[in-house]
Amino acid sequence: MTDESSNTIDLSDPQYYLNRELSQLEFQSRVLNEALDDRNPLLERVRFLAIFTKNLDEFFMKRVGGLKQQIDAGVTEETTDGRTPQEQWEAVIDKARPMFERQAACYREEIRPALAAEGIHICDYDDLTADQQSDMREYFQLSVLPVLTPLSFDPAHPFPFISNLSLSLAVITQGDEDDDPTFTRVKIPQNRPRLVEVETEGDETRYVLLEEVIRANLDLLFPNVEVLGTAVFKLTRNAEVRRNEEVAEDLIDMIEEVLEQRRFATAVRLEIEADAPAAARDLLIEQLHLDEREVFDLPGPLDYRELMDLTDLSRPDLSLASWTPQPHPRFSTLSTGDMDGDGHSMFDEIRRQDVLLHHPYHSFGDTVQKFLDVAANDPKVLAIKAAIYRTASDSKIIESLIDAADNGKQVAAMVELKARFDEQNNLEWVRKLEEEGIHVAYGTIGLKTHTKTALVVREEADGVRLYSHVATGNYHSGTAKGYVDLGILTADRDIGQDLVKVFNFFTGPSLDEEFRKLLIAPVTMRNEFTKCIRREAEHAVAGRPARIVAKMNALEDPGIVEELYKASMAGVDIDLLVRDICRLRPGIDGLSETVTVRSVVDRFLEHSRIFYFENAGDPEYYIGSADWMTRNLDKRVEAIAPVEDIDIREQLRFILELGFADNRKSWEMNPDGSYEQLSPEGGHTVNMQSVLMGQTLTASSKPGVHRGIPASHPDVPETLLVESNPTVMAPRDVPEPRPLADETTSVVTARGDSDGASSADDADDEPRVAAARGAPVNGDPQYVLDTFPEKWYVPDSGHYEYAVRTPDGDRDYRKTATAAAKLIEQYYDSDAE
Repeated sequence: MTDESSNTIDLSDPQYYLNRELSQLEFQSRVLNEALDDRNPLLERVRFLAIFTKNLDEFFMKRVGGLKQQIDAGVTEETTDGRTPQEQWEAVIDKARPMFERQAACYREEIRPALAAEGIHICDYDDLTADQQSDMREYFQLSVLPVLTPLSFDPAHPFPFISNLSLSLAVITQGDEDDDPTFTRVKIPQNRPRLVEVETEGDETRYVLLEEVIRANLDLLFPNVEVLGTAVFKLTRNAEVRRNEEVAEDLIDMIEEVLEQRRFATAVRLEIEADAPAAARDLLIEQLHLDEREVFDLPGPLDYRELMDLTDLSRPDLSLASWTPQPHPRFSTLSTGDMDGDGHSMFDEIRRQDVLLHHPYHSFGDTVQKFLDVAANDPKVLAIKAAIYRTASDSKIIESLIDAADNGKQVAAMVELKARFDEQNNLEWVRKLEEEGIHVAYGTIGLKTHTKTALVVREEADGVRLYSHVATGNYHSGTAKGYVDLGILTADRDIGQDLVKVFNFFTGPSLDEEFRKLLIAPVTMRNEFTKCIRREAEHAVAGRPARIVAKMNALEDPGIVEELYKASMAGVDIDLLVRDICRLRPGIDGLSETVTVRSVVDRFLEHSRIFYFENAGDPEYYIGSADWMTRNLDKRVEAIAPVEDIDIREQLRFILELGFADNRKSWEMNPDGSYEQLSPEGGHTVNMQSVLMGQTLTASSKPGVHRGIPASHPDVPETLLVESNPTVMAPRDVPEPRPLADETTSVVTARGDSDGASSADDADDEPRVAAARGAPVNGDPQYVLDTFPEKWYVPDSGHYEYAVRTPDGDRDYRKTATAAAKLIEQYYDSDAE
């Protein structure tokens, strides 16, 4: 791209930015596809039906609720993509409606019949035998009826309160012929199984939905009246209830009030059975102050969350192979305590060399939990500090902090009370910690604390040492089994000192603005990432190796998107693995033609963040808690750590490469924001998560392997990242790493062409090269490619179109003919006028 042409593009033009809400719905469409995809095991499809329901519930509570607040407040300001809140709300409703319809059709036309064919029947009540109906009536009378509380609406009774996400039965009844019909709401009790098992003979399993049991036995609940009609419905309320933190006297009181207000918040969606009586439907719309567009008329059943219970059935033939997180090989000898037989402790191992943790491939309990357990009971440990955003209701992490305090250590915990939907759980842990005499910070004015970090301070023979854990995921043992996250355990003193500053901010008056290594939001992170992106653009313009590869949950920040556009126009190859929201439009000629965006949706939720900058052959790697979103960069306390250890760098490169090699669960984004799922070519399937499970099993079972991910696998056909001159860590005062037992060549090493030809004879071509100097790359890149056919080849890659041989015998990979031709001219035409 020439400077002249780049200046013709107005990067503030809304057409170059996708809408955040619509992009998130595109992600939810990919989630729904896992239920639609008949290549998945049947119970895995059922699981994704339930996940889709949960995700869309949260989307309407948070995002649609926020839009309605803006509309009600009269906000007309346009977003980066040029839409007002009203326009976004309308577009979101229009996009979501057919998604719900596809989900319902998938269940009724595919999932339910397929389950029945496998002996798992979800029956209509009328399909039960007379004896089974009799049993259900007895069950209703004894176990359900006493729990029900019918709430009628008439002159003597106000319209009943309907709680958020509750499933309800609307019942229209009439007494005498002259009486007006009465509306009654019956809440489907959440403390009774939704899938009621029916007694059967043989191996088949039969269920009937609880709402159908209630509906079929309403004569016991409403004696002496006629039931004119019924309808199951579900209400969603706005979760965006906030108070001004600066005027709140006590943050705990404020959070408790927010939780209470959320119960009574504005309704944002009504799902109701398609054949509902008009009287019930109209009354709900009127009393809940709903717009007709907020009503979703759907075939039953409504709400598929409880179908998740079916995945607990012992049917391995209908499920994915089970996965058990593995111990990390670096800590496997410490499984019976904090030391091995030679007195080698966990802290010795971390001090010897940094450790990369990868959940759920590595066991959370045997790594992070063990790190804090050992620290809590080690007499040399002076203090433990941890930042907790979300944690389990039975958190062993919290118990470790309590044990540490009991053992006389200084303990400080930062518990974020504003972690949405975990506020109540976090409130309870704050109270428990404070009861144990532990100092707890619970939030800062105007900022959420989203960083996932812990710090252990230990007295050792040569002085006080700092041991740090910097991660991409929460201290939550439950999500660690289903979310893909990374973490580093390190004794790096600079990182430790940076964390000291961060933890001091949680209890002190201000956040430092200078850090040795960590990128900390909201003070340094945006500027540092911007510098890294701009530096890649400068390298590309100067003809030096330049590439950005990043894996994250969301790319939403308009400023970062603009910087990436500028880098692409400068010739930087940019490869993005973005699970969820992405505002950037890839593949636009002259703007983002060097950008590829992919998304992986699989059994585990991709949640890790990795950032790679090639930096002219002196690459930089980072991992941490922040996505490239405005809220992460400007409105939260976040931590991103540089990765300097060579072994860990190779493991991170392998993860990135594998993400782009995946052709089973990966989707590629089109310029219009839509996605197309990749398909295996030639019948050879590469599944990122399956490969990583295999890698972890290999590492945990092979003696002498100290990497958690060996980072060598034949399913990665071609490198994405060329690291010809990797930065080597400065020597540290620790023992050298033990050698690997398996000295296989890493897949990240640059490869030659497919026939193994060498470029050692390149010097013989100098006369012809000189004759072609000055080739008009931007005018005719094909001329350069035709002139130097031996300087490039088509690599064995589904991602890159061109591999350019470098003068030192390495390879650089490019996506377009223009980029490849430009690189050839830079390498072999440096003396041109």
